[in-house]
Amino acid sequence: MTPRRKTASGKDTPKKRERSNGLPSREQILEFISSATGPVGKREIARAFGIKGADRIPLKQMLKEMAEEGLLAKREGRRLHRAGELPPVTVIEITHSDTDGELIARPVDWTGEGAAPEIVITPEPHKGRIGERDAEPPAGVGDRLLARLTRTTEEGEVYAYEARIIRRVGKGAEQVLGLFRETSEGGRLVPVDKRVRNESEIARADTGGAKDGDLVLAEIVPGKRYGLSRARVREVFGRSDDPKSISLIAIHAHGIPDKFPDSVLGEAEAARPHGIEGRTDLRDIPLVTIDPEDARDHDDAVWAGPDPDPVNEGGHVVIVAIADVAAYVRLGSPMDREARKRGNSTYFPDRVVPMLPERISNDLCSLREKEDRACFAVRMVFDANGNKRRHEFIRGFMRSAARLSYRQVQQAIDGAPDDKTGPILEPVLRPLWDAYKTISIAREKRGPLDLDLPEYKARLDERGRIAAIRIADKFESMKLIEEFMIQANVCAAETAEQRQTSLIYRIHDAPSREKLVALSEFLQTLNLSFPKGQVVRPTNFNRILAEVDGTEFDQMVSSIILRSQAQAVYSPDNIGHFGLNLRRYAHFTSPIRRYADLVVHRALIAALRFGADGQSADEAGSLAEIAEHISEMERRSMLAERDSMDRFIAAFLEARIGAEFPGRISGVTRFGLFVRLDETGADGIVPISNLGTEFFHHDEAGHALIGERSGLTFRLGERVSVRLEEAVPVTGGLRFEIVEGGTEGKPAGRHGAAYGKGRGKAPRRAAAKPGKKPAQKSRKSAKLRAGQKPAVKRAKQPHTD
Repeated sequence: MTPRRKTASGKDTPKKRERSNGLPSREQILEFISSATGPVGKREIARAFGIKGADRIPLKQMLKEMAEEGLLAKREGRRLHRAGELPPVTVIEITHSDTDGELIARPVDWTGEGAAPEIVITPEPHKGRIGERDAEPPAGVGDRLLARLTRTTEEGEVYAYEARIIRRVGKGAEQVLGLFRETSEGGRLVPVDKRVRNESEIARADTGGAKDGDLVLAEIVPGKRYGLSRARVREVFGRSDDPKSISLIAIHAHGIPDKFPDSVLGEAEAARPHGIEGRTDLRDIPLVTIDPEDARDHDDAVWAGPDPDPVNEGGHVVIVAIADVAAYVRLGSPMDREARKRGNSTYFPDRVVPMLPERISNDLCSLREKEDRACFAVRMVFDANGNKRRHEFIRGFMRSAARLSYRQVQQAIDGAPDDKTGPILEPVLRPLWDAYKTISIAREKRGPLDLDLPEYKARLDERGRIAAIRIADKFESMKLIEEFMIQANVCAAETAEQRQTSLIYRIHDAPSREKLVALSEFLQTLNLSFPKGQVVRPTNFNRILAEVDGTEFDQMVSSIILRSQAQAVYSPDNIGHFGLNLRRYAHFTSPIRRYADLVVHRALIAALRFGADGQSADEAGSLAEIAEHISEMERRSMLAERDSMDRFIAAFLEARIGAEFPGRISGVTRFGLFVRLDETGADGIVPISNLGTEFFHHDEAGHALIGERSGLTFRLGERVSVRLEEAVPVTGGLRFEIVEGGTEGKPAGRHGAAYGKGRGKAPRRAAAKPGKKPAQKSRKSAKLRAGQKPAVKRAKQPHTD
């Protein structure tokens, strides 16, 4: 047996007589570096292998050759590590937590090829007793840590390394997405976020190859106390004027993951179509998909017919079939973890960031015409008054009879079928329409909130630029699909409750008392009454909407009522859905693009014993955390989609600076007005300095700005004409000037606003002092970055809720 000895690094190493020509072999050096538990340099290698004196010279040359050949890499001065591997002790930065709640990090300084490896943090016992001042708080996202790394060896392990924290070394550098502007010293970073006002300077050595006009991700370099902050370019995304960059800005600004890990893509590609085994054969039923013309996924199909049961005369049978995503996305798999992390798909004018890889969303789980697909369906029976009598869920196997658009179906029902809808008009489409009309009777009796807001749609040209923006068409066929989906979602919640199975509900709370009081006070200015002290229902809002329908106040009142509503969220605790006026409601109908629906599918599979791929006990115990996370991801996607659309519109309008547009006041704040253009639905700001030569008071309850001397009043919802003064595509900001608008009113005076004395805010000066250049003449883009857009909710797509 060959004798071995311990070194200072703790590594067992061979004695000197095992070396050839006085030096260890390259394989021995690489093995020693990989397994060492401390820092390794030339000195540690020489000591480990007993190399002394002049023998160190050829060792130095050997290490140099190994580095030049890419076998070794130098790090932090003289420390060495195996190329493509991380040293045993290094600085890492926590980037996120995975779906199991474990913290994931990446090395701060990665010089290897490809993406930096992901590192999972091994939890350490909390040092110090709870409540002790010197007890260090747990590490979190953004923290930088000195950690000891161990390469994982288990087969199928997602993360390349495990890390044990040695100590915290500070927070990670602040990262800013911005526009690179070249200067003689290097460059300037102009943030794309309007809320970030300050620019940063970039030294020539830190430009990262960025060119003037490039969109870059930069990190703020610490240390400078005065003047502009310093930044270093980390990543260049390409030209900011490239239409493809517009969505990229939103994707990176909101932290939306747009690339799937290799493990997820590999799992998706390995998936194979499911057969009919263990499923109910629905292929003889002519289910059809009905979607927008530009729909990117087709995961729901419908069929309806008269109920053959003589006891239910005039009743209907409706089947809603949904792609069986749970059959392909197994709980706890890499694909499932990535889907949960994303929460939902995010849609931009020029692209979609999907929740699942295209192999799943656009292939195996897309209900393609004339192709067999696994599905999860619900069969519902309604009586002649539209009330649901019973339902049952089916794990089935279907074949779509036709892929149709809303427009096609509507035109066919209206008497203008085409070659595709003509043959199926009477056997398929007419029964669908009859069932919808019957179900609508119960819907009207239920009285959900009936807000009818315009939705704007962008048409892109071949270069990816907006060619036109128009109000999207609305068809009653959209309401047909929406109502069928709502009924299927209700069935999902009812079945889970009946089987005492936990699931995630889609809940929508009633408006808060504070918002109801504010709404009532506003409606009083229009001589409209609204109850403040009683239990409010959607029908109370619908009555107000009906009163103002067709008047000059309809858009204004609709906007105020919308803003009074609570945000719909996901929760394992059911409080009902106020807007739909339903006691129980769960998203079941779109598991391709919403993780909540996939969770509901698994709950039903477990409850109905439809297979082994249903909900687990661990998932059931984590529903609160899952619901909170996917609710947050949904809000993130909504903001990103809105920001992207704002930038596309600003790019579209940039060539029309100086043009005049009709619009409505969509927001009233202390610093100015927001105006929404009729033509495009674009929102822009009219700074208060552009309104005239007097002080203006902000009447918060009346949603108005009121002139102190003249009484000139600008109120939410009023029609105005504006001139476009500035459009900044990189931020999505628009600045207008009022050309015509405002109404005469009672002067606000010095002690209160005309509407609601005592509620007026501190007056704001509306123009510069005499002798100075009027503020409204300035076209500095800083104004756009300083202003914030109102949280205006856009009209929902069909079957969102």
